[in-house]
Amino acid sequence: MKLPKEFYTRPNVVQIARELLGKYVYTNIDGIVTGGMIVETEAYSGENDKACHAHLNRRTQRTEIMYSEGGVAYVYLVYGIYHLFNIITNKKDRADAVLIRAIEPEVGVEEMLLRRGFESIKQNLTAGPGVTSIALGINKKHYGEGLTGSTIWLEDKSITLPEENIAIGPRIGIDYAGEDALLPWRFWVKGNPWVSRKK
Repeated sequence: MKLPKEFYTRPNVVQIARELLGKYVYTNIDGIVTGGMIVETEAYSGENDKACHAHLNRRTQRTEIMYSEGGVAYVYLVYGIYHLFNIITNKKDRADAVLIRAIEPEVGVEEMLLRRGFESIKQNLTAGPGVTSIALGINKKHYGEGLTGSTIWLEDKSITLPEENIAIGPRIGIDYAGEDALLPWRFWVKGNPWVSRKK
């Protein structure tokens, strides 16, 4: 079942980041479907989170989509090479987002290998937010893409992950955020080989 817009417009971004584990994300790029199960996420809150691009109500050309109603894609470039795929949540003007950090590949694996330049499946195919976007074919042209359409969408396959299978910890690579860098807003599936390796 495709996740409806109402899933994304709820107010608690941390809860949504947690609930996205075990959901599936798919893309249809040029008629080729790729996707897999989400196994790692991070929550960002626009209101009071120094790690969030929209902290202190910052509105720029890059962050403007964050102020949309939940259920759209926020895609931005880091290090000049990696596009990161985020899901905007909450109601309009709240600027909350969930970063999709890793997926377990399910469909379109051959296409993912081509996009990544791999000859065979390796754990770093989709273990990390930048490489996940490459594997799924997500880039800047998907900035603002609705997540209930036919280009990028998420599905609930009724997979329930027990609490003991979910790990919670601080987010990665946001040391500049001071005490907010310590918030336990990263979620991942314990023992899953596709979870990113902490840098």
